Amino acid sequence: MRITNSLMSQSFLSNLNKNSNSVFKYQEQLSSMKQVNRPSDDPLKVSKILDLKNEIKQNQQYKTTISDSIDFTNIQDSALDSMTSSLQRIYTLTQQAANGSYSNDDRQSIKSEIMSEVETMVDSLNTNFAGRYIFGGQASSDKPFSVNKENGGFELVFNNPAGAPNGNVSKEIGRGVMVELQTDGSKLFNAFTDSEGNAQDLNALFSDLFQALDSDDTEALGGRLLTGVDKAMNNTVNQRTNIGAIQNRLIAARDRNEEEYLNLETTRSLTEDIDLAETYMKYSMQMVSYQASLNMGTRILQTNILDYVR
Repeated sequence: MRITNSLMSQSFLSNLNKNSNSVFKYQEQLSSMKQVNRPSDDPLKVSKILDLKNEIKQNQQYKTTISDSIDFTNIQDSALDSMTSSLQRIYTLTQQAANGSYSNDDRQSIKSEIMSEVETMVDSLNTNFAGRYIFGGQASSDKPFSVNKENGGFELVFNNPAGAPNGNVSKEIGRGVMVELQTDGSKLFNAFTDSEGNAQDLNALFSDLFQALDSDDTEALGGRLLTGVDKAMNNTVNQRTNIGAIQNRLIAARDRNEEEYLNLETTRSLTEDIDLAETYMKYSMQMVSYQASLNMGTRILQTNILDYVR
């Protein structure tokens, strides 16, 4: 009899311990809302959850880079819009100055207005976004354009301290996916090529323009200089178009990034988070089993005087 009761007690205690562990497991899941709370619960699942969280973290880093790059290209587009407006005004003023009925005083007034437009254009090209000059190339902390007025002159200067052949800045917007932001200011400064195929920069163009205004050279004003301003304007529009294409690519990348985030987060939730209704039902069932075991234990473990009779 004593042996039988001992076996029953051991069996009861073993089952009670299992039921207790199950109750604790579901209590912990309901408390944390997670399927696993420590690596020992399910090593493979924990490993998968960690991988998913790393993927989500990387996805969010790409999202930040993409959003920042879109804002950056928006600022660039606004700056080039302002530059185009300045060049359009310079084109109109040059066309007016080519009129033979204008006096030298008239052309000097036009020259002053053109100088003002050039300075406005330089201010636009020196736009700073989050501590970076948008056309500063790889040396984005240095102001790329300036106007030198020493000794009564007026010189448009492009500063390129990095000396890099390609001043564009690359950004990683996805795993192994790079995009080049058009930050190379030299592409704006070196505005066009002349009829002989020689590169012409904005400083040379405006220097010749001011000289023609001073000397009343209407032929140059209405000819090669007017054509030069028009080419500079077309170059600016082309650069703006390139930036627009990059912006469209970034917007498409942002949409893919958001879709990927939703997929990753859904997978993570299915892997890590509990189904509240299902888990609570399992908890309730285990609790009933545990309470039934306790009730049964009060009978199995009752001490009987006959157990001590040999």
